[in-house]
Amino acid sequence: MAEIEIIADASDVEIATWLLERLEAALTLDPGEIAISVPGGSTPFPILAELAHAPLDWSRIAVWPGDDRMVEESHAASNVGRIRALLEPAGARIVPLAENAEPPHFALVWLGMGGDGHVASLFPNTDPRADDPARLRRLTPDPLPPEAPFDRLSLTLPALLDSDRLLFVIRGADKRALFEEAGAGGNDLPVARLLAAARQPVTCFT
Repeated sequence: MAEIEIIADASDVEIATWLLERLEAALTLDPGEIAISVPGGSTPFPILAELAHAPLDWSRIAVWPGDDRMVEESHAASNVGRIRALLEPAGARIVPLAENAEPPHFALVWLGMGGDGHVASLFPNTDPRADDPARLRRLTPDPLPPEAPFDRLSLTLPALLDSDRLLFVIRGADKRALFEEAGAGGNDLPVARLLAAARQPVTCFT
C-alpha cells in the first residue's frame, strides 16, 4: 500500500500550482509526449481553468478522461467535451475514450471520489479488481445517478495504477473520512482497492 499525503484546505490555485510543478517535472524527465488522466464532475474544472493559463508545453501533453458518459461530445454530460473546450485551446492533445482505446502509461492520474467510494466510473456494483485483464470497460452504474443516467466507459484499476503518481481532490468532511478509512484498509470500496494496490505516491487535497 502506498504512503498517502493528505493536504487540507487547499485552494484551487494551490492545487493548480502543485499540478504545474509535477507536470513540469514529468516533461523534463521525458523528451516526448506525456499522458495524464483527469476526472469529470464540478470540482476539477476551476482547477483546470487555472492550470490552462500556466506556462506549460501543452503540445507535449495528452489528456485522457478517467471515465466518460456514453454521450456525444456536445452533450452537457460529456467529460471529454468539457476537457477539450478548456485544454485544447492551450495546445493539449485531448484523447476521447473509445471501446477500442489502449490507455498509455500516465505521468499522473487525477481522480475524484464519490460518496459511495467510487473512482472514475468504477462504482461498487461493478466489482473493480486490481487484476482486471482489461484496461477499459463499458459499465452501467447501479443505481444510475439521476443527474447522469448513462452507461459509462471507464479506465479500470490496472489502467489507473499504470501511473507515476495518483492525485485526489476531495471536498467535504464525510468524503475525507471515507477516503482515510479506505486508505487504512477499513473498507472494501473501489477507492480502497485502488489504494491497496497502489505503489506510487498518492496525494489527496481536501
